[in-house]
Amino acid sequence: MDKLKKVFFTISPPKILAISFLVIIATGTLLLKLPISTTEPLSWLDALFTATSATTVTGLIVVDTATSFTRIGQIFIMIMIQLGGIGLMTFAFFTLLIIGRKISLKQRLFLSESFNQDHPGGIIRLIKLLMLFVFIVELTAFFILSIVWIPKYGFGDGLFHSLFHTISAFNNAGFSTWTNNLIDHVHDPIINLVITALFILGGLGFTVIADLRLNKNWRALSLHTKLMLSGTLVINVISVLVLFSLEYSNPNTIGPFNDFNKLIASYFQAVAPRTAGFNTIDIASMEDASLMYTMLLMFIGGGTGSTASGVKLTTVIVVILATYSFLTTKEEPVIFERSISREVITRSLSIVSIGIVIVFTFTFLLTISENAPFLSILFEVISAFGTVGLSTGLTGSLSVTGKLLIILLMFIGRLGPLTFAFLLAKPHQTNIRYPKGNIYTG
Repeated sequence: MDKLKKVFFTISPPKILAISFLVIIATGTLLLKLPISTTEPLSWLDALFTATSATTVTGLIVVDTATSFTRIGQIFIMIMIQLGGIGLMTFAFFTLLIIGRKISLKQRLFLSESFNQDHPGGIIRLIKLLMLFVFIVELTAFFILSIVWIPKYGFGDGLFHSLFHTISAFNNAGFSTWTNNLIDHVHDPIINLVITALFILGGLGFTVIADLRLNKNWRALSLHTKLMLSGTLVINVISVLVLFSLEYSNPNTIGPFNDFNKLIASYFQAVAPRTAGFNTIDIASMEDASLMYTMLLMFIGGGTGSTASGVKLTTVIVVILATYSFLTTKEEPVIFERSISREVITRSLSIVSIGIVIVFTFTFLLTISENAPFLSILFEVISAFGTVGLSTGLTGSLSVTGKLLIILLMFIGRLGPLTFAFLLAKPHQTNIRYPKGNIYTG
């Protein structure tokens, strides 16, 4: 056991992260193939697709979660969502803390890299705070949803629907126990507010939550936290206004609603695409301009170290600031009286570039394997890459090749483009320096 542990902790954090997801996916696939998990025979490929979608907290489905799986099967999916969203390793180390085992320095270093921390100091406190935060938020949301759904669906079903959607929403999964997702609740302000609060909190990032817990003053907050909070507010407000305007007269989405219900529906669908995957209107019926804007939101994603994926909001903000700094001939980008280092700018540009290459590659491959409109294929690819789960209806009709491509893409999206690149790249160290050459660009 000690030898195995030693080997385990000599593996790089990106590889350990990938292995932990593969373990959950493999186990989940086997569990979903059990006769007690399904109401009808399920192929190995569909079981693998569902397990991958749940573990990567995506929400894309090839079979209906509501009708194809029994309660036991839905419980397995729910567990995979929780493990995939919070992280298997986080649960493992928290269990060690519960039973009184000490966490070594090497283990702390691994955890700090997993949470994108620069140093291992305070990582144990972060994990404890994270698990407490998860418990309090999910318990509160579960209680509120139960008050609404128990009278409507009965005690047992009401409790289960509440628990399932609480875990699915907080972990930004988008899985639902209803065939039409949350469309039947489009006008319910309580459901809309609770569900959106869950995936917004889950998508902020746990380092942000920890920072807010420790620092009550705005000036004391880290630059990352300030960017995440202000960026989330700005992008959500803009998105609500954009979708409200674009869909206002669409008879197939919010057109028939009164203005208040139009605003509620627009708000929900504006904040959901940054990896939540729930929908209260028919995605396939949205205007093409709305779909294009939704794809942008899905590509951006949520916060670093959160249950969300995508290239991350702070990454995009850094790229925008760096571009503005270049255009205005400033030496370095500055925001909130703090400058952004060249290393952060380079990393952000790399993440966005790798993300674009991945999306282009998989879109190209799916245009070959699938007989479907280009917009639907592109939407599906970005949804899988951002582990969002929204679809215009293509998922259920994917070919075998298409399913395998989306499975791989969901896995890459959950790992993150940079982590995936590190898995493929070979470490290169050299002290040789070459003279600089000039290249004309632009």
